[in-house]
This record gives sequence, structure tokens and C-alpha cells, in this order.
Amino acid sequence: MSKSKGFSITSAGRYSLALFELASESNLLEKIEEQSLSILDLISSSKDFSNLIKDPTSSQEDLLKVISNIADSNNFENLLKNFLSFLITKKRFFYVEQILKSFIEICSKKRGELKAELKSAKELSSDEITKITDELTENFSSKIKLNYKHDESLIGGLIVQVGSTMVDTSIKNKLQQIENRMIEA
Repeated sequence: MSKSKGFSITSAGRYSLALFELASESNLLEKIEEQSLSILDLISSSKDFSNLIKDPTSSQEDLLKVISNIADSNNFENLLKNFLSFLITKKRFFYVEQILKSFIEICSKKRGELKAELKSAKELSSDEITKITDELTENFSSKIKLNYKHDESLIGGLIVQVGSTMVDTSIKNKLQQIENRMIEA
């Protein structure tokens, strides 16, 4: 493991925990989590913003202006605005995506949520997704945070993964099993 990789994982955990504690103490946890998700959406949807974060030649002044404009136009809490500015001044803004993802995970764990992945061959309606989420919540006796993806390559069926438990009822998987048996024979 490279030195910078270890540093980024460690610092992301520490900074995200600090943000969680500050937001929790200020009773702003829900708002800060929502605003953090919007920043993560911006990073993934805007190539310019993503490049600005990762560009080592970006000046602190430019980054501070951009964050100030984003925070003001989206009515961000001062706590989050100050936190992002702090990351810029400490030359840690390069890790903002990792820090905010870690913060979201901490919030989810503190609420007792389990992460689940759902992939389906056909597009599911929001009612069907809600029904599956409710069934998983009941089966695992825990709140479920479901990440849904439509995957036509499955041909038919579903793949559900909660933690290390995986249920694969896809036709693609069944065809793969048949192919493996034919090869072994």
C-alpha cells in the first residue's frame, strides 16, 4: 500500500467522523447528510467540478470561491461550508469525495441500516422496490438501505445482496451453472 493511499483512507475516516460529531452536536445531521449527498452528486455529474477537485494546480482562492458560490446558491449549512473551506485550507480537499462517502456511511450505520444491492433484468416500479425493501427489512430485522440497478444482461430474475448474503435467481446465473456442468461432464 502506498503512503498516500494509506493517508487518504485514514484521513477520510477521521475527517468524516469529525463532521459527523459536529453535525450531531449541532442537531444538523439530517441536513448535512442531505447536502453532502448533493455534493457527491455534483462530483459525479460534473466533470469540471471533479477535475477542479483533483487538479493539484487549483489555487486555494479559486476553490474557496467555488465552494462559497455552491454553498450560497444551495443554502448549505454554515457548518458544512466551513468544513469544506477547512479541507481546502488544510490541502485535504482532494479527499472530499472519500470523506463525504465515509460520512454518509457513518450516518447510515448509526441509524442501524444495512446496505443492500438489488439488480433486476426488468425495470422495477417504485412500488415493487418498496415491497422488496420491506421484505428485506423484515427478514434481516434491520433497516435496509437499498441500491437498485436495472441490468438487462441478467436476461430474467433478480440478484439481491445484503452484506455477505447473496441470492441470485437470474437466468444468466442458471445458464452459467448449466454451462459449467456441461464442461465438467
